Amino acid sequence: MSSSIRTKRARALVSAAVVVALTGVAGCNDDNGDSEGKGKESPSSSAPGAPSDSGLPGSLTGQKLSWKSCPAPSTLQGGGGKAPGSAWQCTTMRVPLDYAKPDGETIDLALIRSKATEPSKRIGSLIFNFGGPGGSGVSTLPAFGSDYQRLRARYDLVSFDPRGVGESAGVKCQSDRELDASDSVDGSPDDAAELAAATADQKNFVAACEKNSGKVLPHVDTVSAARDMDLMRGVLGDKKLYYFGISYGTELGGVYAHLYPKNVGRVVLDAVVDPTEDPERGNLGQAKGFQLALDNYLKDCTANALTCPLGSDPDKAEQKIVSLLKRLDKQPLPTKSGRELTQDQAVSGIAAALYSKDTWQYLTMGLTEALHAGHGNLLLLLADSMSGRDQNGHYSNQGPANVAINCVDDKQRYTVADVKAKMPEYRKASPVFGEYLAWGMLACTDWPVAGRTDHPEVSAPGSAPILVVGNTGDPATPYEGARKMVKALGEGVGVELTNKGEGHGAYNGGNDCTTKTVDDYLLKGKVPADGKVCS
Repeated sequence: MSSSIRTKRARALVSAAVVVALTGVAGCNDDNGDSEGKGKESPSSSAPGAPSDSGLPGSLTGQKLSWKSCPAPSTLQGGGGKAPGSAWQCTTMRVPLDYAKPDGETIDLALIRSKATEPSKRIGSLIFNFGGPGGSGVSTLPAFGSDYQRLRARYDLVSFDPRGVGESAGVKCQSDRELDASDSVDGSPDDAAELAAATADQKNFVAACEKNSGKVLPHVDTVSAARDMDLMRGVLGDKKLYYFGISYGTELGGVYAHLYPKNVGRVVLDAVVDPTEDPERGNLGQAKGFQLALDNYLKDCTANALTCPLGSDPDKAEQKIVSLLKRLDKQPLPTKSGRELTQDQAVSGIAAALYSKDTWQYLTMGLTEALHAGHGNLLLLLADSMSGRDQNGHYSNQGPANVAINCVDDKQRYTVADVKAKMPEYRKASPVFGEYLAWGMLACTDWPVAGRTDHPEVSAPGSAPILVVGNTGDPATPYEGARKMVKALGEGVGVELTNKGEGHGAYNGGNDCTTKTVDDYLLKGKVPADGKVCS
């Protein structure tokens, strides 16, 4: 989320672990049984799995991947880092640009892997999607690789840049300078002049996307990405899909299960996007989710009033944040970079720090700096992590990709009148985040490609059990979404696991019960009882 209407979009804050990484501030089956309970399979089988799209040519289904040492992440992937090291290998895989024309033009998807450390016990490839949409799996998986070492024992860890993302025909719109210039545009307009400026900024962004990426825009939808994953499954040699989806990655995993229920092996969906909501309700749910996370942070901060810049009363503390944001609307704060911290960037920075309890300390530091020193350095750094801007002023393509994927997926196109009608409900949901997420309803209004569906189809009758993990304090994908996903997947498919904790996602949140339950499912095929709770 950054400074103009176009970035206050549905699921704008669902960046999954990608955001936290970029902040830089810090019923049981046999051990080798498949999760369907249909007996044993050879965990180290190398027999290729046939992709289920029968119309694909042999040049795609039979392609051999050439794995090589990985370069450092590109600017589009987030940049700013070193090559991931010798444990990681990279390659590309060809997929159809348009699945309606399987013999037509192709694009290359960027892939990364780290091979299983116990090859004699290897189950297959565990494919990760870390969310967004728009996050680069090629840059994110190595950054979190240590969190998945137990899984690496029996799986090749694999991730990829989905179509439209990073180095997979990444959507390109405006230049770095143009994106910086849009920081001066108020994303929560208070009058006609500000609304006109925000609308003009939106139109300029859309025109740039159409000019620079028009060929790709119709084909970055989630259904096509799910078809890419089935081709990937086959090319990697797996009969079943083994998958770990986080945030938007849960939507992608649900869509895959709907399309290919018989190909589902062991699938984990963590930090679950509610598949029943339209963008308006999704944005409202996020307003409530981030408000809950902020409330929990304020209780924690004010309990230590000597170090909390907001005092000892949580209600008064929230009002101090609201007052700070109002002041920033008229007078941004200076930073040592020469840029200014605007109202919108402060909201983004606060949101970024709420993705994990581990980053609450940086929110305290940022608020202390803003309220008592009159500078916005840390909040701006956190805001940059949300927009994909590195310290050299270069942007990844996570923002444009997010808009492009959401807008080709979602049919809904809202108006200014729709926003104004819903604004009271959004403000009630969150005095800090409500207005910004309400204006996000306009993100796709002028988009040049029509949206596909009212909401994703994830029903998956006949699928193996899918483990769905919800975190009670998740700000970006509220906990209720997990139960909605379980119901939508269908009876006997979704298995709900509740993690009582804070932050976006549960597996890496420090709860041993949750981690062990997920590991036992992925490594041993042990399906927990539906409704299990880890406190």
